[in-house]
Amino acid sequence: MAVDKGYMSGSSQLLVLSVLKEKPCYGYELIKTLKNQSNNVFDMQEGTLYPILHKLENEGLVCSSKQEVAGRTRKVYSVTDKGLKVLEKEKEEWKEFSSAVNQVLAFGSM
Repeated sequence: MAVDKGYMSGSSQLLVLSVLKEKPCYGYELIKTLKNQSNNVFDMQEGTLYPILHKLENEGLVCSSKQEVAGRTRKVYSVTDKGLKVLEKEKEEWKEFSSAVNQVLAFGSM
């Protein structure tokens, strides 16, 4: 099912930090991981991802380094301690938000 891209734009930072918490990734790897873990719902484009990564890096939530991956030099992103703190805060906010949405949707189906 196609999902309104507005839903993803509000949660893209949370999603990127969550993936990077599990392992450092280069951009294309991050895109593939998001797509696979979401059963193809989150099909982020490079033009969307890289501005998010640059913003997160400027805010000190992720850091990058050049690494050799499969014979190519790639920019690999990792979450920082500050990024982990922001991730935990955003996860709690998301739980509260999604719970409230589910309550309203359940009420509307009564």
